[in-house]
Amino acid sequence: MIVAVKEGGGGNPDSNSKLAAVITKAKAANMPNDNIKRTIEKALGAGNADNYEHIMYEGYGPSGVAVIVDTMTDNRNRTASEVRHGFDKYNGNMGAAGCVSWSFDKKGVIVIDNEDGDFEEDKVLEDVMDAGGDDLETDDAIYNVYTKPDDVSAVADALTAKGYPLLSAQVEMIPQNGYIKLSSESDIKNMEKMLEIFEDNDDVQNVWHNWESEE
Repeated sequence: MIVAVKEGGGGNPDSNSKLAAVITKAKAANMPNDNIKRTIEKALGAGNADNYEHIMYEGYGPSGVAVIVDTMTDNRNRTASEVRHGFDKYNGNMGAAGCVSWSFDKKGVIVIDNEDGDFEEDKVLEDVMDAGGDDLETDDAIYNVYTKPDDVSAVADALTAKGYPLLSAQVEMIPQNGYIKLSSESDIKNMEKMLEIFEDNDDVQNVWHNWESEE
């Protein structure tokens, strides 16, 4: 939230779409409103906000899997070194900016929980369109709602108001040509370990890729 306040231009989510998206993500994760308010107030008063910057690293995992590592850091040399190490250690390589992001689309993604089967697809689609969403996909016990990046917060709020329980709501990078499978057991293990080392890094906010995991 510190970075969203800094980069988006203030602590008002109505005029700061980046902050609005972060708040929506926090609410989807059941973060209490009081905690959100305190965090924004802390961000507004944080003298070290200018020390943080948003950097995306791109590269390839085993067998050419495209990987994007989204980071927030106060030390780009440290973060770049750690991300490069993650690629190198598990049979991948970090590339130049833009080397894989061209094959991804930036979209808002809202996940609706339908584990109990309470929501019919036709009705959900109608409500999604009414809320300003662009598309809907079903995936087992969830619905994936796609929006324009700047619309994710407003659409999520509208769907919550309609009674839909949200598992997450955030801007993501979606592969344009779908996901690829890895056939080598060694490649699968390396890919799993690479993602794990990235996700355990405190500077890493998100990791996107085009690998179709068996999970």
